[in-house]
Amino acid sequence: MSTVLETEEHQALRAAVAALGKRYGRDYMTSVVRAGSHPRELWSDAAALGYLGVNLPEEYGGGGGGMAELSIVLEELGAAGSPLLMMVVSPAICGTVIARFGTEHQKRQWLPGLADGTLTMAFGITEPDAGSNSHRITTTARRDGGNWVLTGRKVFVSGVDIADATLVVGRTEDARTGKLKPCLFIVPRETPGFGRSPIDMELQAPEKQFDLVLDEVRLPADALVGEEDAGLLQLFAGLNPERIMTAAFGIGMGRYALAKAVEYARTRQVWKAPIGSHQAIAHPLATAHIDLELARLMMQKAARLYDDGDDIGAGEAANMAKYAAGEACVKAVDQAVHTLGGNGLTREYGLASLITAARVARIAPVSREMILNYVSHQSLGLPKSY
Repeated sequence: MSTVLETEEHQALRAAVAALGKRYGRDYMTSVVRAGSHPRELWSDAAALGYLGVNLPEEYGGGGGGMAELSIVLEELGAAGSPLLMMVVSPAICGTVIARFGTEHQKRQWLPGLADGTLTMAFGITEPDAGSNSHRITTTARRDGGNWVLTGRKVFVSGVDIADATLVVGRTEDARTGKLKPCLFIVPRETPGFGRSPIDMELQAPEKQFDLVLDEVRLPADALVGEEDAGLLQLFAGLNPERIMTAAFGIGMGRYALAKAVEYARTRQVWKAPIGSHQAIAHPLATAHIDLELARLMMQKAARLYDDGDDIGAGEAANMAKYAAGEACVKAVDQAVHTLGGNGLTREYGLASLITAARVARIAPVSREMILNYVSHQSLGLPKSY
């Protein structure tokens, strides 16, 4: 892919991460999944090279960059066939929220570890009965003396088994209005009352999904991240990076699948010429390449706006980038499998499992329909349907 719009530093970062990804690749990630393990070796190497914390402040052990740099890391690892989904959660969401709104104690407690890979955090927002409607979140936090007590449920929380803590979205009661407002709490993994159970997923990924039950989970006062009154501002400070990184995840996966298909189409010969010389094969692959490039441009715009402090502008661009990347990823994977025919469904070529994985970019963390709602309401000014 072209990199002429990137700085020399970004190009160098992209090349270095691509080299790391090539050392591991799809075979490594597949072996990790089959063993029911986690990509600890890749995570550790990426951390040691400074890639995991590239977006976190230098004074806390990070690289001093932003989402522009972190999205490059995830995209290139994905393009090599070895994406790290927990990068979306731990440094991008949790690290960003703590860096922006955490107390000095919270920053020193968590950011160095998130940057060097020795600490990992999960993120719990989705609930069984709330779905995409964050206003229906029922996990509540009440004050009890100097402590907080959390009660509720979460679903589809990635990596809770390996995370040292989970950043949980709860709701507290506004003393003035009586209305519930969102707040963020750090819940260490072994906190009494914090229960987890794995969800049996068809998705083949090393990161497992969990249901969480918070049964009268008692937390100290400093478990609250940021101000109790900040509400949605703090929440969306984490959700915009989540969308940017999900776009990077989808673009990387799409690039991996497309590269496999192009290599096959260039060398596979059934009659007198490689199958890639036929427009029925070549044109859909060219279309997939164009769509991935366009999605990447929007992702870069979103990352730039976010890193420049334009949360509103970044919100629109991040949603658009996530939508575009999800669509491009699904189409690229589908076309790659179709290009290989029966071989596209074999373990040897490693594409079949991506059919399910690619749909994650369409569904999570927000569905394409909800993004279309956002664009129609916020960008176009059309009335809401709900």
